[in-house]
Amino acid sequence: MTPAAQLPGDPDGFERLWTPHRMAYIKGENKPRHGEAGEECPFCRIPTLSDEDGLVVARGRLVYSVLNLYPYNAGHLMTVPYRHVADYTDLDVDETAELATFTQQAVHTLRAVSAPHGFNIGMNQGAVAGAGIAAHLHQHVVPRWGGDTNFLPIVGQTRVLAQLLGDTRNALAAAWTVAQ
Repeated sequence: MTPAAQLPGDPDGFERLWTPHRMAYIKGENKPRHGEAGEECPFCRIPTLSDEDGLVVARGRLVYSVLNLYPYNAGHLMTVPYRHVADYTDLDVDETAELATFTQQAVHTLRAVSAPHGFNIGMNQGAVAGAGIAAHLHQHVVPRWGGDTNFLPIVGQTRVLAQLLGDTRNALAAAWTVAQ
């Protein structure tokens, strides 16, 4: 944080927590311009990257688990089918089963690594429902701790994350095991 005395203008006694990385999300810089499969869809592109570069925690036969690039909380994972489908009802039986298994494993792994008090698990179907990338289905697994919602997200539009995404990915990937 930057001490107020070091900022331009009149000091006001407030500390500043700068989060310039959030501007990419606000401006929609990584959001596809269309709903087609391919390089512009981040969920289609991520599996082509290394696990570290793509923030992939685990890969299955039909789905993968990846850290959210714009997390609500530290450890915010998503389970994503490789196939570019928009709606939950478009998944076949095997994809649905593996998505469920990966979601369960995400909960087990997050409990082992960071001991959250609870979870938000869900998916937003369609832009009107809050899906940032509506064209490629993804399920969120968000770890929660008592007191993790405070004035910063509400007043300051800022989230405080205690660990770098790469470090979080490494810890979760090392702890991830899926029974085959």
